[in-house]
Amino acid sequence: MNAVLIGLLIPLLGTVLGSGFVFFMKKEMSPLLQKILLGFASGVMVAASVWSLLIPSIEMNSDMGKAAVWPATVGLCLGFAFLLLIDQLTPHLHPLGGPEGPRSHLSKTVMLSLAVTIHNLPEGMAVGVALAGAMNSASGISVAAALALSLGIAIQNVPEGAIISMPLRAAGNSRWRAFLVGGASGVVEPIGGALVIMLASVFTPIMPYLLSFAAGAMLYVVIEELVPEASQGEHSNLGTVGFAVGFALMMVLDVVLG
Repeated sequence: MNAVLIGLLIPLLGTVLGSGFVFFMKKEMSPLLQKILLGFASGVMVAASVWSLLIPSIEMNSDMGKAAVWPATVGLCLGFAFLLLIDQLTPHLHPLGGPEGPRSHLSKTVMLSLAVTIHNLPEGMAVGVALAGAMNSASGISVAAALALSLGIAIQNVPEGAIISMPLRAAGNSRWRAFLVGGASGVVEPIGGALVIMLASVFTPIMPYLLSFAAGAMLYVVIEELVPEASQGEHSNLGTVGFAVGFALMMVLDVVLG
């Protein structure tokens, strides 16, 4: 139970840590540090999607033979479609430039806060699915693998917390107010994860679909948000190096500790 609680809270800690940058920095996070963090988180999340979610999803249906790949494929595509739908219905995660959309009456900070909060919900659910799978011996997911996935999401949440709190401070809010609003955007993650775990017994028959659904959601975030951000501007190779280190670390953790 302690491991489950820790796994649920780690992503929130990442958001709070990023929001806390408002106490130490006058401007935005260093682009170099942001590229390294985004690249590392991308590597961890891609590796976790494969070893901690997709492979266990397929192995849970091993009695189906080669047809075991289809539930994983369906869940993966649904995960991508779900996040694509969220992006279409809500402000984009990084609308830092360009023309205003149909929600132009909202400030950019409000748009960012809303977008980050909504994106955090499926990420929290992904952690919940992984933790629920770790509690289900038939899933083949280890507690270490679920915690590593949680850590990868937490690392990704650090710059997200900063991009909410820093503009709030620049707009004239107190440091504490900016910090609290930024940190609050991550509260939905443990809530979403806890709901999944509470309903784990109901979801057990469709666990292969849920695991691959979580993988699709995670990969969407990596492809749509993290990789483009890490590849922009100068020193994009730092993001690539961070990706390699994160991927290798997650792979080792999952194989050695799994």
